[in-house]
Amino acid sequence: MKFLALTLLALAGLPAPSTASQEKITLTQVLARAAAYVDEFQRQLSSLVAEETYLQEVAPAAGSTVGQNRRALRSDLLLLRPERSLTWVQYRDVFEVDGSPVVDRGERITSPSFNATALTAERVNRIRSESARYNIGDIERTLNVPVLPLVILSRRVQPQFRFKVDTAAGTPPRGAEQRVPDTPKFRISAEVWIVRFEERTRPTLVRTPRGASIPSRGRFWIEPQTGRVLMSELITENDDVRAQVNVSYQSEPVVGLLVPIEMHEWYAARRYKATITGHASYGKFRRLQVDVRE
Repeated sequence: MKFLALTLLALAGLPAPSTASQEKITLTQVLARAAAYVDEFQRQLSSLVAEETYLQEVAPAAGSTVGQNRRALRSDLLLLRPERSLTWVQYRDVFEVDGSPVVDRGERITSPSFNATALTAERVNRIRSESARYNIGDIERTLNVPVLPLVILSRRVQPQFRFKVDTAAGTPPRGAEQRVPDTPKFRISAEVWIVRFEERTRPTLVRTPRGASIPSRGRFWIEPQTGRVLMSELITENDDVRAQVNVSYQSEPVVGLLVPIEMHEWYAARRYKATITGHASYGKFRRLQVDVRE
């Protein structure tokens, strides 16, 4: 039995770095720059393909009857956004599971016959189901999209959240609550603001299969001069379930953008006596020429 489906798909954007002087900056200005960054990121990253290496693990609690499990996936990952749509669709085209090639692959995104022009609601649901096909553990989820938190910074969604500056320090705080990944791939080379966010409206961005709201909170590591997001932390939880997704971003010369390089996930449910974790890394970025319309 699947305990919960968590859903939020998003993408965000990138302007060229600013050379503005070190004038006094307000949080309102930083959020406006981040929104512009998201708009440009959405425009440029649609139809970008990356190779994903993704490890999922199920760790049972003490005395649990849940079995320990582990799965390693290699996939081509495509992000699509229909015109005028807030929601992003992730297509995870898995080509290897635990070192063995997948022979019954569905509609391959790298195939010349792949057609992304007819992105109907039915087809979106099919893509999401196919993308989550190899997830392990009894917490159904579609949160494992590396760009999903950035939609919170978009102009349309910012009013649903409350923002405040945590600190301007360049080092991410540590602690079990934050679970910020300690990774050598994450570097801060400029002034960075840590901005906390908390969802304050209903319905929420993340919901259960029956439509119940699950509020979200977390942090962004933002360059105040440019609005670029270097790291994101998204936590969504209610009395039954808790999920957290952290993503690190870095420059990718091939596409000239900041792109996700690592994603870390944690999932736990009150009635599910185990924790699900995931770690994904991304590389081999390239563009796929598609025309995506509603």
